[in-house]
Amino acid sequence: MPRKRKAVVREVLPDPKYNDVVLSKFMNCLMKEGKKSVAEKIVYGAFDLIAERTKQAPLDVFKTALDNVRPLVKVVSRRVGGSNYQIPTEVNEKNGRAIAFRWLISYARNRSEKSMTEKLAGELIAAFKKEGSSIKKREDTHKMADANKAFAHLKW
Repeated sequence: MPRKRKAVVREVLPDPKYNDVVLSKFMNCLMKEGKKSVAEKIVYGAFDLIAERTKQAPLDVFKTALDNVRPLVKVVSRRVGGSNYQIPTEVNEKNGRAIAFRWLISYARNRSEKSMTEKLAGELIAAFKKEGSSIKKREDTHKMADANKAFAHLKW
C-alpha cells in the first residue's frame, strides 16, 4: 500500500482487430517476455478456430467463456486466535476477471493439443460449454467457500 498517494491505473488500449479492452488485457496476460505480436497471433488464431468450430462470433464465445469461468466467491486464509481459517469473501468484477484470465491461460497451457493456438481455442470452447478444467476449478472454489460458510463472521 503506497504511503503518499494512490497508484495510477493506466488505461489499456483496445486490441486492433476487435476493438475490445478486455481482449487486450487477456492478450497482455497471455504474453511472455514482452512478445505482444506472438500473443496476438495466438489469440487471433484461436479466435479463427473458435469461429470455424462453433459457427458463432468468437468474441461472444470469449466473453461467455470468461463469464462462465469468473468466480463469484473465493476463500482467504486468516489467522484468528492461533489457528488459520478459510474465510469466504466475495470477488469484485475486476479481480474475478483477472482470476479467470489466469485459470484459462494456465489450463490452456496444460492441455495436450499441439500448438498454443489449438490449446487456447479448446479451453475457451470448453469453458463456453461449461465444461473443462477451468470450470472445474471455479466449481471447486465455490464448493470450498460454501463449505467454510460458518467462518464468514470472521471477516472484517
